[in-house]
Amino acid sequence: MRSIGELARASGLTVSALRFYDRSGVLVPALVDPVTGYRWYTDDQVAPARLVAGLRRVGMPLAEIGAALRHRSEPAVVGRLLDAHLRRLEDGLADARRELSRVRALIDPEETPMTTRLVLHRADLAAAVDAVRFAVGADPELPVLAGVLLEVEPDGVRLVATDRHRLAVARTGWKMDGPPVRVLVPVGFVDEARALLDTGAGITPEAHVTVDRETVEVSVAGRAVRTAPLPYDFPDHRRLLHGHLTGAPAHRVVVDVVALRAAVAAEGAPVLVKEHDGVRAEVTVLGLDERGGLRVVGPDEAAEADAVRVGVNREYLLDALDAGDRGQLLLELDGPIAPLAVRRPDDEHAFSILMPVRL
Repeated sequence: MRSIGELARASGLTVSALRFYDRSGVLVPALVDPVTGYRWYTDDQVAPARLVAGLRRVGMPLAEIGAALRHRSEPAVVGRLLDAHLRRLEDGLADARRELSRVRALIDPEETPMTTRLVLHRADLAAAVDAVRFAVGADPELPVLAGVLLEVEPDGVRLVATDRHRLAVARTGWKMDGPPVRVLVPVGFVDEARALLDTGAGITPEAHVTVDRETVEVSVAGRAVRTAPLPYDFPDHRRLLHGHLTGAPAHRVVVDVVALRAAVAAEGAPVLVKEHDGVRAEVTVLGLDERGGLRVVGPDEAAEADAVRVGVNREYLLDALDAGDRGQLLLELDGPIAPLAVRRPDDEHAFSILMPVRL
């Protein structure tokens, strides 16, 4: 047996940290003296303690550290946890770069160029718009959601839309001249720009986007549409994602989009009817079959406590499948109170999430 001090020296954790992880149920001592309360650990707990120390140094949340310990004999599961945390760190760095760019502009606006010019592949930009357009909000009391967020960052151009019930993210490559920028554009402009992108088919492979303090412009083959940015602070979608999609999902299922869409949309397809604030909606319940494949679950099975189930608005699910624009999509299920994630298997940066409906 090792004392708490010996385990601290062997693992790189402090004594106070070991006490904290004991209280949290993450790393519990093998023995606690009933008289003195002194903690004792076995040699087998040295490796888990070192794992905790490493994850703590990179700022992994407590719940995910606990999950990594529970699944440390499953490298694929732990790998997904690490990948998810790395994405959070990268997003945080991108946020910091963007804010520092804004600070520099405030300090010395004459020295900081405030016009960003982009050259994008026309078809890729059109596909990115299609991937997020369905999630734009339509509530007149929430004008901040009645648009699409355009983020220009070192790793590409990201489009984001949400109506609180669903969120969609897409990304495309670019050639950029100017600083990173984050701007919210109205949905009417988005629709005009999308139509303009179609007019360039067969004429030019490029679309040009210009963003400055007062105007956003999209031009294709000499024709342009422009708008003033919306004067709202769009919700921090990264925090929304981190709050809903932390850690590795319990189940990841590749689905054939045509087959799943047919099963969900078919006349007589099993649905639950739920009412919220006086509005009735049809809910599709998804579950797993005996082989781990996805299936549409009937109302009689929807509430089975020991089965994987998630209910989502049927119309929203069909929209997400259509926006996926792929023969196959990857669905991530993590139980009835976790969102359903719909991803493109070939692009981890393009996805949507649908908030669950209580079954």
